[in-house]
Amino acid sequence: MSIFEFLLDPFDFVFMQRALAVTVIAAVVCAVLSCWLVLIGWSLMGDAVSHAVLPGVVLAYIAGVPFAVGAVLFGFLAVGLIGAVRDTSRVKEDAAIGIVFTTLFALGLVLISVTPSQSDLTHIIFGNLLGLSHEDLFQVLVLGTITLVILILKHRDFTLFAFDPTHAHAIGLNPRLLGAFLLGLLALTSVVALQAVGVVLVVAMLIIPGATAYLLTDRFGRMLVLAPTISAACAVVGLYASYYLDAASGGMVVLVQGAAFTLVYLFSPRHGLVATRLAAARRRKAASAPEQPARTHTLAG
Repeated sequence: MSIFEFLLDPFDFVFMQRALAVTVIAAVVCAVLSCWLVLIGWSLMGDAVSHAVLPGVVLAYIAGVPFAVGAVLFGFLAVGLIGAVRDTSRVKEDAAIGIVFTTLFALGLVLISVTPSQSDLTHIIFGNLLGLSHEDLFQVLVLGTITLVILILKHRDFTLFAFDPTHAHAIGLNPRLLGAFLLGLLALTSVVALQAVGVVLVVAMLIIPGATAYLLTDRFGRMLVLAPTISAACAVVGLYASYYLDAASGGMVVLVQGAAFTLVYLFSPRHGLVATRLAAARRRKAASAPEQPARTHTLAG
């Protein structure tokens, strides 16, 4: 098999073409948003919202409305419940997040089990990348474009909110509103990604790209470029691997992202484990080396 046959054969099939389009769109949108989630420290919140949208998606299916409507409503419901539990009890935020998102996720599983459907709704949980329809592709394209455009247009405000919410408030921005806006975009992004990898693996696509880019650069602008680039490349590699290995497509995409993070974690030039250990060893060696006595030179007259 030539290299051209290797690259082109999978895309002789229409379902692979749709899978590639959806995967790349989801990977790019999730990666851009993940930069802010990692920077703010909302990784666990991303996990909570991505799982909590499941009952909203199922109820939207029952009501015959777009998935995004139910997802956004339950995304905000989850955030509100987490805040209520945290502020009105002795339970800390991490425990409140765990309680709310597992309860809502379980509600979604129950709704799926009792909802009569002409299609198998379990694809919402585990993804069905190779079974996507033209309607699914259109929905992902529309929601992904809306989310990406808003993130680009508001990136300065979101970045200021992430770095210094006090300063953001001082110049007239509303940090609480910006946070709610980001969480709404998180819910929309979850709908985009669950079409590709399902609810279970959405959190990986929302966290891994941003964390990988964070280890490669100290500049947020570069991070916003590196994260979607790495994520899109992993999506393509994962899709090829799933085709030739006959493996689950969504799982393979996330597995490749995890492998990319591992390589960067180990070998990043500035923040990788190997580089930091070598730098620490050089510092210890320099500190323990005996000082050389000063040399004196005698000049012959």
